[in-house]
Order: sequence, then C-alpha cells, then structure tokens
Amino acid sequence: MQNSILTLFLFSGLTLGAGPIKFDFKDPKNINNVIFQMDAPLESINGSGDAITGTVQFDPKDPSSTKGTILLDAASLHVGNPVLKEHIHGSDWMNVKKHPTISFKLTKLENIRKKGIDVFADAKGKMTIRNVTIEMNAPVRITYLKGLLEKRNRVAGDLLVIRSKFVVKRDDFGIRAGEKLEKVANEIEISLNVAGAAPTN
Repeated sequence: MQNSILTLFLFSGLTLGAGPIKFDFKDPKNINNVIFQMDAPLESINGSGDAITGTVQFDPKDPSSTKGTILLDAASLHVGNPVLKEHIHGSDWMNVKKHPTISFKLTKLENIRKKGIDVFADAKGKMTIRNVTIEMNAPVRITYLKGLLEKRNRVAGDLLVIRSKFVVKRDDFGIRAGEKLEKVANEIEISLNVAGAAPTN
C-alpha cells in the first residue's frame, strides 16, 4: 500500500512538472545572429544583426503549442561599408532611432514533421519592421537539446535552437518601395540561427 502511494506521488510530480519550457534568447555569448542578403543587379549587400532577445515556450511532447516572440535591435544591423551602414540606419531606410525593434511573433506552427531530434514546421506569425506588421509564414527547424545548456553556457539546463531561411520584401514595409532597385534589391533573404536557454536552477 505504501509503495503504491509513493509511486502515485512520484508520478503526479512528474506529470505536474511536464509542459511548456520557457527559453530566453538573450545570448550572453553574443553568438545568436541574423544574416541578410540583398542581391541587386549592380550590387550585392550582405550584413548581419546580433542584438537578439525574446522568449519562446516549447513543449517537447507538443510542438504545436509553441509560441513566443523573437526581437532584433535594428541598430545592431551591420554591413562592412560604414557609409552604407549609415544609410541603412538612417531615416530614409530602416530609421532605427524611430523604429528600434524588428520582431517576429509566432502564432502557430503548421505542417509539423519530426525527424530525429529535429522538428520541422511552417511558422505562422506576424513580422513587424518600421512599425509595419504583416502576416507571414517561414519554414523553421527546431532542435530541443535537453541538458546541454551546460556545455554551451556552463549553466545547468536545456537549449532550444531555431533555424530558418526566408524572404521579406522591403516594399511590404514601406522601405522606399520601387526605388534604387538596381542597387538595393526589393527581396531580402534572411537566415536565422539562434539558441535559447532554459536554466534549471
């Protein structure tokens, strides 16, 4: 009888402990980044952004319940040419002083497929750039790494890695629509590779 009660108690504790895990994407190692490319007829512009924050709730047993928001500080957008960088940050283009944050708010995962430790899905959400928000879908690969936070950050806990490649159009966000297309492409290819941490203590 006592063994049965003990077993029930332990099982209840495990059940209560299950569910979504909250992952923080502010990376103390500053490795998280976004890569962007604009390939116009006259010029190809490549750059990155690394000031990433946000949180995502992920349940390894129920990926369909995943939700959260990834944020990028627009002022962290960087290209090698300092003059070009100044133009990108300026009021005619990204206007980072007036619109300091780029965000993607995940509303739903669709077409979920599991392959090994990876979850592949279509992320449906809302992208906001320059205070303009549009609904969009992006393919994602989500990797849940239980207990491996210590190997990355020397802190006990879990990791969640999100990878995605997708395209946004600057005219969708009112960024000088139809202008300078020979030098600055309308389509911007985005590559995202970020890791979120869920410490256990």
